[in-house]
Amino acid sequence: MRIRRPRSLNGLILVGFGIVALPLLVAVVWALFNLDRLAAQSERLITTGVAAAENNRLLTEQIGTLERVARQHDILRNDESLALLRQDLRTLNRRLETMRPLANTAGVASRLDAIGNDARAIVLTLANPDVEAGDAATAIESFAALRQRTAQLTELLTSYVDDELLALQDSMRRAQRISAWQVAALVPGTLFLVLIFTLLVARPIRQIDSAIHQLGESGFSKPIKVRGPTDLERLGRQLEWLRVRLLELAQEKNKFLRQMSHELKTPLANIREGTELLLDGTVGELDKPQREVTDILRMNGVKLQQLIENLLSFSAWQAKSEVLTLTDFPLRALVISVAKEQRLALKAAHIQLRLDVEDIIVNADRDKMRTVLDNLLSNAVKFTPKGGYVTIRAKRSTSGFILEFADTGPGVPEEERPRIFEAFFQGRREQGGFVGGTGIGLSVVLECVQAHDGTVELLDSDEFPGAHFRIRIPQNQSLSEQKIAASG
Repeated sequence: MRIRRPRSLNGLILVGFGIVALPLLVAVVWALFNLDRLAAQSERLITTGVAAAENNRLLTEQIGTLERVARQHDILRNDESLALLRQDLRTLNRRLETMRPLANTAGVASRLDAIGNDARAIVLTLANPDVEAGDAATAIESFAALRQRTAQLTELLTSYVDDELLALQDSMRRAQRISAWQVAALVPGTLFLVLIFTLLVARPIRQIDSAIHQLGESGFSKPIKVRGPTDLERLGRQLEWLRVRLLELAQEKNKFLRQMSHELKTPLANIREGTELLLDGTVGELDKPQREVTDILRMNGVKLQQLIENLLSFSAWQAKSEVLTLTDFPLRALVISVAKEQRLALKAAHIQLRLDVEDIIVNADRDKMRTVLDNLLSNAVKFTPKGGYVTIRAKRSTSGFILEFADTGPGVPEEERPRIFEAFFQGRREQGGFVGGTGIGLSVVLECVQAHDGTVELLDSDEFPGAHFRIRIPQNQSLSEQKIAASG
């Protein structure tokens, strides 16, 4: 038969508290019951002991009184002494009846009866008016045996009380041992039950926490499933609805970016084509001022095309539809090609470009690496003041190759460093250049580098006052060895 769990979190908590508290409650009730039993037994034993001691004392005194009266009657032989003798016998019998319940419990009722019988026999002998002197003397001497019987009875009752006290002590020690074993069993048992119910509650809570973290990291592709109490499952279904809605919004956003980017590329291509025709002199020779204006138009057309390409790349990466096309190409030639495309921007801002690029062959996606170089160089130009310089370095490493970009701009504020690779994030500092950025350049760089299983980091550099980026791209080991051998 399958045990049904509580369906709600509150029910699970209540059942958990109940199951955890039940053994403790049973142990407390058992302890209280035993404590009450032992207290009653102890009280009864104390009462019995006190009563036994008092009755033994009174019985001994009564025997002594009866003996004195018997001796007096043996001398006086009158009615008054006989009445006193019979009265003391009745008092003695009442004392013996008072002691009978304890004697019955202790198993010495026969000894009690023997004392009563002996006392009556003595009184009957002395009460006989025709008793001879020898028989009366013998009856008087019988008091010695009667006192001995009384002392034995007292000793037996005292021994019984002592035995009951020892039994009570044994019961108390046994109750203590049982309580100790109960505590020894309840502590790990209770901890085990607490652990079980904690896991039953913690598991769905961890699933919810993981789901929220997944949504926070823009992980909309993995369905959210929460198993546990109904209210937590209901919360999981709400998170799943939120995930689906966010996924739809992300898809709509990417679709919008792709459509807008394609719509912008057509008129931009016409503008660039017209600009190139003007510069080529197809529609007539341009004078120097006209050529400068046309160069500015072409430069900004290139920048706009770069921004559109970034939007397309970002949208493609978000949709996870792009794959790498790996080829072997010289890295230095690609860096020089990208630098030539940015020469007008560098010249307009009076920025010096310093290249320290080893002539190495790399295996990577050429277009993606061009996008990385173009975005980092464009980013450096935006933030480098006039008269500054931008440094590009590239060298072979043991596991691949390293690219570094550094500028002499203001650098990245400490509070903005964790977010500079986020899409559409733009810092508070104003950018230079003719065309403002969209805030996705560095995010595209990060995605292109990560697609190559590489890393990009912002360094704290004492060499350069501005931003300093370092990119590591791993290479196939055998390919790297071939390149080293070929260069040698």
